[in-house]
Amino acid sequence: MHPSVARRKHEPRVRTSGPGALDGLSRGDLPRKWRSIWISDLHLGTRGCRADLLLEFLRRHESEYLYLVGDVVDGWSIRRSWYWNDEHNQVIEAVLEKSSRGTRVAYVTGNHDEFLRRFSGLMFGGIALKDEAVHCTADGRDLLIVHGDRFDLCIRNARWLAHLGDRAYQLAQLVNRGLNVLRRAFGAEPWSLAGWLKQRVKSALSYVDDFERALAAEARRRGFDGVVCGHVHHACIREVDGVLYCNDGDWVDSCTALVEDHAGKLSILSFARRPTREVAGRRAGLHASPSSGTQPSASNG
Repeated sequence: MHPSVARRKHEPRVRTSGPGALDGLSRGDLPRKWRSIWISDLHLGTRGCRADLLLEFLRRHESEYLYLVGDVVDGWSIRRSWYWNDEHNQVIEAVLEKSSRGTRVAYVTGNHDEFLRRFSGLMFGGIALKDEAVHCTADGRDLLIVHGDRFDLCIRNARWLAHLGDRAYQLAQLVNRGLNVLRRAFGAEPWSLAGWLKQRVKSALSYVDDFERALAAEARRRGFDGVVCGHVHHACIREVDGVLYCNDGDWVDSCTALVEDHAGKLSILSFARRPTREVAGRRAGLHASPSSGTQPSASNG
């Protein structure tokens, strides 16, 4: 149990009717209520961002706590070339609307939105900007929340290589969009080229494993029960060296979120395909079921 964690005695409630309720939803579409939601690696400002699915997710799901776990806005890409459509605006508006209705929103910055780290500790539109956060689950577990880039040796020791990898990833996304146009023409489901490659390259798998162990070691060193992160675009819930490791995935390839119910159970939800699939993760930090339909992929943030 982390000694510095102050227990929250009062938690805000989210309204589902009356003033501030979501508009445009039928009774059957009323949002599902969770205690907490974690999303990361939205990469707003890039063509690869699945803002359409993210908006659908935000409209269907409410929570008392919402954590944006880094790489929400892709500053690296925006510096190279500007891309920002109306759906990207709507994502920002949806998050601000949730904050105005009582959801406690924390924005933990990552490497792609590191330009915001100078504002850490400030509030913008009711959203708290942080370098890291702490969350206590309903069943009493203390979780460290970080994006994870500080534990990526490539980011720390060879930033030029990280930027080169980011450009290669964007190229793979461009090729992938063309392939998916053809797949849709033949009635096939969307497919992630980058995810397929990285799940089959031994060095990429080793990179993710090293990343998970580094995050788990940091959480254990600081007295936390577990850690929640993003960065590698690989959604999972599992135990690593006796520590609960949770990664909420991304909204470019896998389109996943980590959620906590009101009993403290953690799950991975996947929006990668329509209709929406909700994939229940196992309690106490085990992987989501291999047959669940969740398709995580690894990436250099």
